[in-house]
Amino acid sequence: MQTIKITDVYKTYVMGDNVVNALAGLDLSVEDGEFVAIMGPSGSGKSTLMNILGCLDRPSRGSYMLDGREVSEYNDDELAVTRNKKIGFVFQSFNLLPRMSSLQNVALPMVYAGAPEKERLKKAADALGKVGLADRINHRPNELSGGQRQRVAIARALVNNPSIIMADEPTGNLDSKSGQDIMAMFKGLNAEGRTIILVTHEPEIAALARREILVRDGLIVKDER
Repeated sequence: MQTIKITDVYKTYVMGDNVVNALAGLDLSVEDGEFVAIMGPSGSGKSTLMNILGCLDRPSRGSYMLDGREVSEYNDDELAVTRNKKIGFVFQSFNLLPRMSSLQNVALPMVYAGAPEKERLKKAADALGKVGLADRINHRPNELSGGQRQRVAIARALVNNPSIIMADEPTGNLDSKSGQDIMAMFKGLNAEGRTIILVTHEPEIAALARREILVRDGLIVKDER
């Protein structure tokens, strides 16, 4: 089944007298359970594509079908619920709140979902255990290594049990060993049936995915399984 299908998608920015198409009529389908790496040079449109796939931005024109429904028909509340429950996000800069413990950071998406505190803390602890950080639940981000912080970010992405994980340069701030560990974690999540879509500029990271897509000038120029 196709989880994601975008057709003839444009994202247009007007800069003074210039019109810039960050995406220029791009088509892409992603099936349930795929592991996709999106690559491309700076300014190619790959991050714009990720933002649209993650419902963080809307295309200027074109169609985005998510689980058979046109995303342009979603209202703001439906978009927020989709981002919170269906899609888990992992970012290069971790995006952890510095004054919160690992447990509190991971529990945060469930605060927005309205879950009771006892349930939030139990699920957050379980998620941290799953990424190998059961002994770090009370540590703040500045007490963790880069690899550990990214594991906290992955636990936070997993805590609402989303079917799709979207990761934007998830190994970009990590040493090569930590990067390989994080990719092994993504492969494990994919083996459980989750759809993984990650943006990377590192060919050796993209090679670990089951499908590689190259974006240039707002279009897909290579798509290899």
